Amino acid sequence: MSEVVSSSDFQSKVLDAQGPVLVDFFATWCGPCKMLAPTLDEVAAYKLDIDQSPDIAQKYGVMSVPTLMVFENGQVKNQAVGVQPKQNILSMIG
Repeated sequence: MSEVVSSSDFQSKVLDAQGPVLVDFFATWCGPCKMLAPTLDEVAAYKLDIDQSPDIAQKYGVMSVPTLMVFENGQVKNQAVGVQPKQNILSMIG
């Protein structure tokens, strides 16, 4: 199941995490985000609502949703925009 993160816990849960962390930048009004949700629940991604945490979305240049980013050691290692097949998501994580 995906866990929602916000501006207040993004540092501790994503940037300070050990190993790669997949983050789904989404919005509740986004149809493609809803299509992608079941797949992301299977791969245990974090979700960040861009309307609730616009500062984080802006910091990482998120212009469209869904945007998937893989963070490792506090840095973006991989990213994709739009609905992705599960295999592509798994290969992004490594």
